[in-house]
Amino acid sequence: MTVNAPASPWWSADRHADLRPFLKARGAITRALRSWFGAQGFTEVETGIAQVSPGNETHLHAPRAEFTGVDGRRVTRYLRTSPEFACKKLLAAGESRIFEFARVFRDRERGDLHLPEFTMLEWYRAGTAYDAVMADTIVVIANAADATGIGHFSFRDRTCDPFAEPELLTVAAAFERFAGIDLLASIVGGEGDRANLAQAAAQKVRVAEDDSWSDIFSKILVEHIEPRLGQGRLTILFEYPTPEAALARVKASDSRVAERFEVYACGVELANGFSELTDPQEQRRRFVLSMDEKERRYGERYPLDEDFLDAVGHMPQASGVALGFDRLVMLASGALRIDQVVWTPPPSDA
Repeated sequence: MTVNAPASPWWSADRHADLRPFLKARGAITRALRSWFGAQGFTEVETGIAQVSPGNETHLHAPRAEFTGVDGRRVTRYLRTSPEFACKKLLAAGESRIFEFARVFRDRERGDLHLPEFTMLEWYRAGTAYDAVMADTIVVIANAADATGIGHFSFRDRTCDPFAEPELLTVAAAFERFAGIDLLASIVGGEGDRANLAQAAAQKVRVAEDDSWSDIFSKILVEHIEPRLGQGRLTILFEYPTPEAALARVKASDSRVAERFEVYACGVELANGFSELTDPQEQRRRFVLSMDEKERRYGERYPLDEDFLDAVGHMPQASGVALGFDRLVMLASGALRIDQVVWTPPPSDA
């Protein structure tokens, strides 16, 4: 019987030599993007990793940490899933253009495109709507490709030209084109009509009895929409339905959709951005609903960051983007998996 030898550790000389070209590409992309943000008048910031709340989205999970004060009292903090809360506090403080290469953490995530610890490139512009950061995102992706000299991105037999004019596609149009579903018909008064979407999706995905509107939406998106995006050129998927607004502002001319977008290349989601919500009462309402759903599904909830909710009411009009930096490096360097482009991959059981 043949027994396969275990893979050498990532720090073995031979294995590290294989990874080093990808790591050099990471450095080149980092320098190019720092230069671009500097030329645009952005200030680089560094915000704290351990937070009162890691974020309040239903399906995001964060590691916990305990700290002991000088009085011996122990307090619970969370490793952030995003620098978003801290960056928006800086907007409230008066910063107008900021960016951060942020180390972030998410439990229950591991795969070719997911790591439990990764780098998120996040930036914000005060005084702008989301079309401004949408344009930024396309330039950032092109600059990354230019830094490595790669002509096309490729992943799982899909290719994408990062320099071509991107495809603009609303979420509603994508659902109609790729799944034959009238998505906006399932949104009434800004809320999702679960029965309507379940009926429309019955022949497309498996709908469980306890699936919410958002669960059904996500299943259709993952199975029928995302694999077809960013093929040949980047796709900007925009006008997300209001139930998926998260921290985004609802579109003034159509309460069924929010000013939120995502950018895809080769079926890979690279970035998520929006016009920022500046109504603290509405933000609180959304957070509470998300945490209620998290408790129902996972038996846990995260606290609200009251300091953040206070800051939301003092924020200027702004827009922001969170971009998966490791994913961008993977595509721009020609790597096959995300763990090939990080200097110290996490343990395989993480």
